Amino acid sequence: MSIAYVLVQCLIGREMEVLRSLLETNFVKEGKSTFGYYDILVKIEAPSEKQIENVVTKKIRKIEYVITTTTLSVIKEQG
Repeated sequence: MSIAYVLVQCLIGREMEVLRSLLETNFVKEGKSTFGYYDILVKIEAPSEKQIENVVTKKIRKIEYVITTTTLSVIKEQG
């Protein structure tokens, strides 16, 4: 199982709408509103890194009012 956290910046005033859309997206397990440069933090769990990449590029980035994303992939256990 691969895990990643995605930081999402969205249009001002549309945070809750974007968060609702994110929570309806396959493989998104959790989402929280945040203060700062990014507006939302989401956790993705998928069978592979490739599926995480597809969720981010083909689903999350295409949600209306999403401006930009940054993906942080969790390092799998070493050893």
